[in-house]
Parts: sequence; structure tokens; C-alpha cells
Amino acid sequence: MGLGWDVAQGPQDKKRWFLRKIFGGGSGGDSIDLDASCIMFDANKQAVDAIWFSQLKSKDGSIVHTGDNRTGDGDGDDEVINVDLSRVPANVVSLVFTVNSFTGQTFETVENAFCRIVNANNNSEVARYNLSAQGGHTAMVMAKVYRHNNEWKMHAIGETASGRTFHDLMPAITPHA
Repeated sequence: MGLGWDVAQGPQDKKRWFLRKIFGGGSGGDSIDLDASCIMFDANKQAVDAIWFSQLKSKDGSIVHTGDNRTGDGDGDDEVINVDLSRVPANVVSLVFTVNSFTGQTFETVENAFCRIVNANNNSEVARYNLSAQGGHTAMVMAKVYRHNNEWKMHAIGETASGRTFHDLMPAITPHA
């Protein structure tokens, strides 16, 4: 899963930057910190592990988060979660992917925010959401990857929610487990 965004530079942001340059103060203003997470569930819809900015690798090593990007600087994906489905433990039946605004800004205030699921075998996008068009929400339950007849399948969800970490989103996540 890839997550990307650009810091909004509207008239207010530019005015604040100008005033800070003249009068000093601040560290550059309100940064936007979007975070990607993956929650692993068993057959009883119990979370067995979570991969997010505070735990960058699943306990079994099958899922790795590339690290927390707190600025959105640069092109392309700002945060990535890589999954090796062949290494996911047998007791894990689903993986639910989420995005949240840790700093609390709604998606409508974030420029060029997107989240996508990519098949690493052929580098094709399986699902893509334009988060900036999602309005006054701070989170989204993106997609579920699940076992079905000894194969992995993907179900796009795209449900908006509110919360700053995946912990806040658990009531919205668990029904999709």
C-alpha cells in the first residue's frame, strides 16, 4: 500500500510563512502527517498484530512499514507498507489497511492526497483513492486483503472515518475484518 500527499499551500499558509519570515517564530507552520496502517485479524475478527508508525514490522516479519513521513515532501508514495502474503501466518485470515491524519487535518485540506494498493508482481494499481476529495474526514478504511479458498483476494472498502491513529479507528475497522 502506498500513501502520498503534498502540504497545502493556500493563501493563509503563504501569509503565515511571510509573517514568520519577517517577525520570526514557529518551525514552519502546521505540518500535515498522514499515516498508513495495516491490522492483521484472525478468524474470530480479533486483531493479532498491527503495523503502523510505532511498530514498523509485524511480529512474524511478513509486513513491513517503510517509516513515518511527517511532511509529504517529494513525489510519489510518502509511506509504504509492503506485504509478503506467502509469509503471513496461517491464523491470519485478513489484513485491513487504513489511512489517518495524525495531526487532525481533514482530507479536504491536504493537497494531492492519495492512497493506493499495488500488486508488486506486476506493479499495477489494484485500488486507488483520491483522499483530498473525501471531505471533512480524518481517516479512511481503505481495503481488506483476505484468504478465500487458499488464495488471497482484495476488497476495496473506501469508508471514511474519524481518528488520529488506527486505535481510534477500530470500531470502523473491525466490521471489515
